[in-house]
Parts: sequence; C-alpha cells; structure tokens
Amino acid sequence: MKVLKFGGTSVANAKNISLVKNIIANLESDKTVVVVSALGGITDLLLKTAALASSQDQTYKTILKEIEDRHLLTIKELIPIHSQSKVLSKVKSELNTLETLLEGAYLIGEITPKLSDKIVSYGELLSSYIISEYFIVEGIDVVHADSRQLIKTNSNFGKAAVNFELTNRNITSFIEDSKNSVIIMGGFISSAVNGDSTTLGRGGSDYTAAIVANAINAEVLEIWTDVSGMYTANPKIVKQAMAIPHISYEEAMELSHFGAKVLYPPTIQPVLTKGISIVIKNTFDPEAPGTLITKNKNGQGKTVRGISHVENIALVSLEGPGMVGITGISKRFFEVISTAGISVVMITQASSEHSICIGIDNQDADHAVQVINDAFDIEISLGKIKPVVAEKDLAIIALVGDNMKSHQGLSGKMFSTLGKNNVNIRAIAQGASERNISAVILKEDVKKALNTLHEEFFEENVKQLNLFVMGVGNVGAKFLNQIQSQKKYLKEKLKLNIRVIGMSNSRKMIFDEDGIPLKNWQELLNNGEEANRELFFDKVKKLNYRNSIFVDNTASQEVSETYNSYLRNSISVVTCNKIACSSAYDNYQELKDLARQYNAPFLFETNVGAGLPIIDTLKHLVASGDKILKIQAVLSGSLNFVFNNFNDTTTFHDIVKEAQVEGYTEPDPKIDLSGVDVMRKILILARESGNVLNIEDIQNNPFLPKESLETTNNEDFFKTLTKHEASFQEMYKKALDEDSKLKYVAQFEDGKASVGLQRIPKGHDFYNLEGSDNIVLFYTERYPNQPMIIKGAGAGADVTASGIFADIIRIGNF
Repeated sequence: MKVLKFGGTSVANAKNISLVKNIIANLESDKTVVVVSALGGITDLLLKTAALASSQDQTYKTILKEIEDRHLLTIKELIPIHSQSKVLSKVKSELNTLETLLEGAYLIGEITPKLSDKIVSYGELLSSYIISEYFIVEGIDVVHADSRQLIKTNSNFGKAAVNFELTNRNITSFIEDSKNSVIIMGGFISSAVNGDSTTLGRGGSDYTAAIVANAINAEVLEIWTDVSGMYTANPKIVKQAMAIPHISYEEAMELSHFGAKVLYPPTIQPVLTKGISIVIKNTFDPEAPGTLITKNKNGQGKTVRGISHVENIALVSLEGPGMVGITGISKRFFEVISTAGISVVMITQASSEHSICIGIDNQDADHAVQVINDAFDIEISLGKIKPVVAEKDLAIIALVGDNMKSHQGLSGKMFSTLGKNNVNIRAIAQGASERNISAVILKEDVKKALNTLHEEFFEENVKQLNLFVMGVGNVGAKFLNQIQSQKKYLKEKLKLNIRVIGMSNSRKMIFDEDGIPLKNWQELLNNGEEANRELFFDKVKKLNYRNSIFVDNTASQEVSETYNSYLRNSISVVTCNKIACSSAYDNYQELKDLARQYNAPFLFETNVGAGLPIIDTLKHLVASGDKILKIQAVLSGSLNFVFNNFNDTTTFHDIVKEAQVEGYTEPDPKIDLSGVDVMRKILILARESGNVLNIEDIQNNPFLPKESLETTNNEDFFKTLTKHEASFQEMYKKALDEDSKLKYVAQFEDGKASVGLQRIPKGHDFYNLEGSDNIVLFYTERYPNQPMIIKGAGAGADVTASGIFADIIRIGNF
C-alpha cells in the first residue's frame, strides 16, 4: 500500500490537477491513500483574509472573493456541466460558512488560534473534496475521507500534537472498511478529541501523509512536488544542480532544516520509526526517478550530498570578560531567548567561554536584542558583558552528508573555496555528528557561495586517490614509474588524481601529506626513517585520507597479515602478493567480508596471470550466473619460460638462473619450481569460482628431486639443480621422443585441484605457448565444449605493475 502526497503547486489549478489524475490512474497498487494540500497559494490567502478581518479591514472580502473564484473556476474546468451542480452546491455552502467565520472575526476585531485553525482548514477541505469528485467523474474508484475525523490531536491550536494511538486506530479502521482503491484526504488539517478543528503546523500536509503511512505500514511514502527530488543545491540559484538519487533520513532532515523546501523535517519522524522509504517525485515530470530517502546508507555515496542555505538570518552575540568561568551564563541566555518565543537556528561558542553566538530569524533580531540587554542589564552596566547588537541580512550555507564524518579536510576545502572567491565567513558551526558544516555569510554573497561550492564538490570533480605503497623493488619501481608517466592522462581523461602519500621497502619508509614527488622517490626513500610495518599502518590510519589504498608489492607473509587491519579502517587493499588469498579459507573469506563491510575494495588481479584479466573475467562469469565446470591452465610464467628455453644444448640450472635474473620467478625460485606458486594460483581461481578449498587439498606432483625441495637457501638449491642435470635432460628427451612439449599444468574439476609437469602433444591449446606466457581455459555451463581462453604474458615486472595499476583505476571508478 502506498501513500502519495501532492503539494500546493501540484494542485494549484485544473491543469495541474489533471496531471495528478494521470499519475493516480497509472498506479499499480491495490489501495492508495492520496493526501492533497490546498490549491496553490490558498492557505496564504486564508491567513491574510483572517488577519484583515480581525483588524476590521473590509478588504478581506475582496480576498475572500478571490478564494471563492479560484475554487469555482477549478470546478468548472475539471468537471463536466452535467456533474457540476452537486459539487458547486457543496463548495458554496462551505464558503458561506467560511464567510460567517470571517465576519465574526471582523465584528469582534480579533482572531483566536482556535478560530484561525478553523478558517485556514478550509483550504484542504475544499481541495480534497473537489479533487475526489473530479476523480469520480474520471472513473477512478475513489472515496473522500475527512482528515478531521481520522487525525486526532490535543487542543494546541496552530500546531497541534497528534494522539497517535487514537489516530492510528481511526486510520486503519477507515482504510480496512473502505472498498475503494483510492482514498483522498486533505493534508494539514485535524481535530481535537472534542471535534474542534486543529492544524498540524508548517509542512502539515507532508506530516499528514507520514502519519497515514505510519498507521498503515505503507511500503513507501511518495511526496509529489514541482521539482524532481532533493537537489545538490537550490536549482533556482545553481543551474547545474542535480537531483540526489538516494539519501538517508538524517541527510534529508539536515537539508530540509537548511532550506530545501520540498520536505519539512517533522514529516520524516513517523516514517523513520518504521523504516518506511520516502520518494520525492515531480508531478510535472513523473518519469524522473526523483530522490529516494531511506535509513542510513552505511557510508555509501558521495561525501557531501547537498549544499543548502537559509536566508534572512541575524547573528546575536553575548560576549564579555565577565562570562569566563561564570556558571549559569549560558542557561540564563537561552532561557531569555526561549521565554521570548525566539527560535534559534544555529549556535556557536568559543572554547574560551568569552562569547556565545546564535543565529536567529531577521524578524526576531530587534526583540532578541531588547530582551537580552534587559536580562543582563547589571552585567552590562558593570562592563562585564558588552551590550548586545544584532548583525542582520545574513545567510547560512551548509554542507550536508552522512559520510562527512569519516573524511578529513572538508571544512578546510569548504572555507578555502569560499575564501578564494572573497566570500567572508561571519560564524562557523559543526555538530558532533559531523553531518553538517555550517557557515554564516552575507546574504548578498549567497548566489556566489552556492555556485562556488557546488562547482568544487559536484561538477567535474577530480577524484583523489591516496596510495600507501609497501615494496618498491622490481614490480614496485615499475608501478611508480607508470603512475608518474600516466598522471596527466588520468587527471584529464579519467578525472583521477593519484598521489603516493607513503612508501616503504624493507629498510626505509617515507610519508609526504602532499604527495611524494615520484621523479626522485629513490633518493627520498633512501633518506627516510627506519621501516616499521606497525608504524607504517599507524601513520596511514592517523592520516585518515579519503580514498586511501594500501598497495602491497611484496611477497611477504607478515605484510599480508596486515590486510585485515587496513580493511577494518576502510582502507582499500591492492596486492600482487598471493599469500593472503591462498592462506586458510577462513582468513581469505574474512578479508572478502571486511572489504564489503567497510566499503574498502580488496583487489588482487595480479595474483594470477600478472596483468591478464583472469580473475576479473572469472568474477564476471560467476556474477552473471555462469557456473565453472573445469579450469585448465598454465599459470607459471617462470616455469613456462624455463621449459620453453630448456633443451639438450642448455642446462636446467642456467635457464632457471636466467628466469630469476629476468624477474620471472619469485625471489626464491623454489617457490615456482616446487609448484607452490601454481598451487596458490589454482587455489585462488577455485575460491573465486565459489568453492571452499585449502592449499593442502591440492594434489602436487613435483618434478624436482627431493634433495632440491629440501634446500633452505638459493645457493644450495642451485647446486642441486646442477647435480641432477641428467634427470632434467631425461624429462626433456621423453617429451621430445613423443613429439610433445613440457608444460606445468594446473587443473580444477569436480571440487578437486592438482598441479604437475605434463607432456603436451601437438594440437593442444598449451602446445604453442611461448616465452613466459600464461593460458587459462574456462569450461563453464555456457562454454562447455569450446572453453573461454585467456592468454598472454603472465610474468614480469612491467605486466605485473600494469595489473596493479589497473586495480587502482578500478577503485577510482567505484
């Protein structure tokens, strides 16, 4: 069940009401409650009429005639002549009663809050009745509900408090008993338990809709107005402003408090308690998606969601040396303001206790000055407190967003942007929730300030990525060089500004909060402080930069064990280190879960195939609903290089040494030749396919002699290769005799994985694999016979660095 509310502009005239009818006619909901405001501008006219009548100014009759004409014209334009009689009769009768009430106000020369509520309620009473009759004529199954019979309040006329227990019972009972698919009722109006008409205060029609939505547990509350949602700024002032697709209740309340007129803050409360979504829609562009308002979005979306403002603000400051250390000053100050009925929009107080500054409405400024100076007359006469003065014609601008609390530097960015454009800031306030940063400026600077801030935070904004790089050897050095060479392209074409804030090798580490100059990073690093992984993490955490990324270019298990700490602090992790993703399954899964929980990507494309898009392709296959049946692959660029170059004219020792020098193997080549590296890679692919597997579950068929496998250092390892050269030559000769080639193959099928050296015959996809290339065959439900093949360079510092770079760009595009 839905609740739809249409504001005054949506029902301002017959043309607009016909648009509302089209929206209702196209609804698919079984039962819908439609709440409507008074015809556009009528409420203001009613208030004006009442004020004139109570001052015994007979011109109230002229305005009353205008009100009558507006309603009668609307009826005649909407409803065919043959159906008008009943509607005209009812409306004229109500207007006659209204006229009698106004005559009473004129005769006694005053208007009470009770009488004012009764008079002003006619706007919604008449509009809801006329619209319901029009819908009936148009064939819509509708019934008109008198809101006064359903929504019950106390007798606080002008802003009545709702009796929710009684109101909820009335609403649910009425809707359950109604057989009609559409119920139309007027917003804003209600009644006390004794039947006296009451109103719900400013924004009352929105509030009515929220009350109904709460009572019936509506699936959604739609508020239809004349704009396509809540905007990043006032579109009438900032032409480039855009509708915000999705915000939280809290963000919507902040924006509403600070001038976003499409929603009144108390509206949110009844639906907030039940988690009912709100959608702001445009009556004049119903296909536009509008703005969805829901519970907190858990850190998703833009840091700043909107820039709002309130005009006609005055600053009043209480200050003086006599305030310092004196208890009760603040209490007295705010009691005076409260007793005078003055609403405070903003508060700021210096930590020195020397002053308290409040923002209030311009129209309350003179009264505030008078009552405050009277209350502190003694302190002022003794020179302990300065006489209070008001600074008028100001405005408040505010940055709003749930995620602002987790990103430093926003205030500085806001104030520096304003300062560069000569916008003077008179006062600043930021709540503990850090959801709102407010500044008071001159009213005349509002347009310039809003446009300047919108340009800075929303228009063609270059996204800054802050990198913290661990490991600057072969791969790390190539990676830093690639960043340096592509910096201009990324900024111009992809709107990404990549900065390396920190870097470390095994000996030294450096940080530069403005970005490390990459032209001479080696020299800077050599002069850095002593490397320490814990201190490195502490520094990254303390800096708390937005879009922070930890980049691990090492093969260190100790470094891989720090990933969870980074992810828990919403710091993304990009790595070519395979240890974490091939560790115990629970650890692998925890890292994936942390990445989702803290919205910090954990990317490791280079774990398999260096720069080849193997893992990314696999993820897309699984995400699209395909199922992996079998994986066959040559995943070691180093082993492929070795066996492609090893023959009866070379030695196995020399070829492995060459592979190490070229950077194709790990620093410890036994990791590659023992099959451990390939085991890790096929394990990662199996896990990314959705399988629960550990390294010990993989069958390893080693080709190295036992003596080679048992060595503990590279020197001894290479000695054993020379010692067992004959056995390596024998392996080569057997393959040659069978017209085959030696390839180290990994396979996963039916939940089982294995790795080992195989003789590959001619015609096989692996046979012609050259150099250090990798190849992966994905057999899936969609590719059962002819597999999807990914092939290319699978080892080397350059391609590995480019894969890391690609993961960084992926994060930049998230």
